[in-house]
Amino acid sequence: MKSFIVLFLLLLSTSLQGQKNIALEHLISQCENVKNNSQYKKLIELATIGIESSKNSYYESIFNFYKGYGLEYDNNQYLAAIPYFEKALDQAQKGNYLKEETLALMRLNYLYYSTEEFEKREDLIRYIKIVVDTTSNIYTKGILYGSLGEYYLDNSEISKFIDYKLKAIEYRKQFPKSDSKNSINIGISYSQIGQAYSKMQQYEKGLEYGYLAKPFLKESANAMAFLHNDFMKCFLGLQNLDSIEWHRKKIYQLVSPEDSLFLNISSANRYLTEYYIDHNQLQKAAIYLKEASYFGSKSKDLQMEMEVNLTKGKFLFKQRNYSEAIVFLKRAALHAYEFDKNSCIIIHKLLAESYKSQLNWQEALKHYEIYNQVNEEVLKEFTKESIANAEAKFQNQHKQEKIDLLSAENKLKNSTIENSRRQQIYLSVSFILLSIIAFLFYKQSQNRKKSNFKLQLLNTELETANKAKIKFLSILNHDLRSPIANLIHFLRLQKENPELLNNDNKQRLEQTVISGAENLLHSMEDILQWSKSQMDNFKPQPQQTLVSEIFKETQNYFSSFENIAFQFDNPTNSKLYTDQNYLKTIIRNLTSNAIKAMEKTENPKIVWKAWEEKDIYFLAITDNGKGASLDQFKILYDETEISSIQNGLGLHLIRDLAKIIDCTIDVETQPNLGTTIILKLKNKRS
Repeated sequence: MKSFIVLFLLLLSTSLQGQKNIALEHLISQCENVKNNSQYKKLIELATIGIESSKNSYYESIFNFYKGYGLEYDNNQYLAAIPYFEKALDQAQKGNYLKEETLALMRLNYLYYSTEEFEKREDLIRYIKIVVDTTSNIYTKGILYGSLGEYYLDNSEISKFIDYKLKAIEYRKQFPKSDSKNSINIGISYSQIGQAYSKMQQYEKGLEYGYLAKPFLKESANAMAFLHNDFMKCFLGLQNLDSIEWHRKKIYQLVSPEDSLFLNISSANRYLTEYYIDHNQLQKAAIYLKEASYFGSKSKDLQMEMEVNLTKGKFLFKQRNYSEAIVFLKRAALHAYEFDKNSCIIIHKLLAESYKSQLNWQEALKHYEIYNQVNEEVLKEFTKESIANAEAKFQNQHKQEKIDLLSAENKLKNSTIENSRRQQIYLSVSFILLSIIAFLFYKQSQNRKKSNFKLQLLNTELETANKAKIKFLSILNHDLRSPIANLIHFLRLQKENPELLNNDNKQRLEQTVISGAENLLHSMEDILQWSKSQMDNFKPQPQQTLVSEIFKETQNYFSSFENIAFQFDNPTNSKLYTDQNYLKTIIRNLTSNAIKAMEKTENPKIVWKAWEEKDIYFLAITDNGKGASLDQFKILYDETEISSIQNGLGLHLIRDLAKIIDCTIDVETQPNLGTTIILKLKNKRS
């Protein structure tokens, strides 16, 4: 009786297990169906049920793979997908399920790259190489040869990429005809080879492989969207605007609620942006750049964000907005080397040019050296001869296999083979020698370019120093001329017309002379001290500067003008971080110009006022003189405007010195109503 009960329970357990397997197999069929229909949210739900119901490594591997796949394609939730693919790989390895292991390896290879897990990816690639070298399974070789090809493409090793991709295509062509997805993957492999040629600017060749891919991809909207982007990149290189716009429209037609294709839409708009930037149509470029940026952020794809930041940097560089361009180019540079060395080259070249435009030679040289280094690496990898050999190897594969087979079977031809080997050695040695010579010529050319660049920097610095000396002499002429002229005028009056001076006037004017002489001496000491500090480099030396001290010195400096009422307002007791000598010279020149403007004004008055708003400091001078037109102040804005010694030199100096300390100038003036000039300085250090 007990034996009967035990047998009954065993049969019941087996029956229940069989029913459960049937249920799980049905669930797998449902997952595959919604996956093929791009219903990724539904796939995540079904896979979650499968994970909770699975009790062995086989089903756990399958359903973890499906959930990772759903998360990956549901708006690129890469970080959320990775743990499920890792669990799928682990369970497949435990149960020796080669197909499931292969699929998990393929997806992790892509996601580790997209999430910058480069160390994990290197470990994964080493393991994939072991798998393909030790298996005879056609399916595994077809999948993982493709993954190895993508790895070498990401590293810009194009010859190896094409070699592995062509191997993958040959194995995939041996897959069962019932595998509907295999056709799409063959098309993707062809399109990736086209992308490689596009990177090398061989756009016609890129289009050729794109057209090879098209028949294989027509059943997949997602794959077709990527292919249209590939065509756009080739036509951008060929400057074919009509074709670029045509393929962009095709991408928008493929958009659906289930698969928003944010990444592809961003790329499509970015290519049009690049086209209009290249043709200096910046208004049109701005329209498409906005779309590219919006969909790029929605894609949550780090490489796409890098490419969008690069395009923004190009756009701002073209606008000569170098400061903003540097911000976006630096963001793009963070991982550009790992994602795309060609983009890395462009980024550092633009950074070098931007810093050069700002006269920041140290940063310009640093980025120019990075540009040279990466450019040399890419030139070595992108050898057209290696690529031609890889393609020829593919086209003659069957012939080569036959030759190898006959050579192995016919030992009588050993002598011929040996001669062939010797010839190959001679050719290889010759090729190596030619390569070394070509490399030496190339290095010589690069060294010459670097030397020329350094000489250009030195010439620019010398030119800057010469301009600085001219400015300094102008300052001496302008700041010392007026006080000395006043002193000479008084002495002549005392000598030639002493009867005009009574004792009170004489005593008052003598005091004025003494005060003027002291101020003149003080000015000379300031200028000489400044010149001493500027002997090596005529550059600003910012420091904490109290506005109240500058106002006080200015008041003392112009104390001899007793007929003018001076007022200095500094309610917040402002403190600036700037070059005190530059600012002092600007204020003195503005005050001097205001005094000249009020020569025939009754009750002349000059008001200096300081205040701050947020991070901006304002210094304003207002006079009640006769005013002027804005054209008379044009020299403050237009660097091409030339001034003479007798007319406008003060404004010339004000303009140049203000530019050096990042000070902007606004002018408000009306005839007969006076003039207000406002200095604006950013608070660069609290």
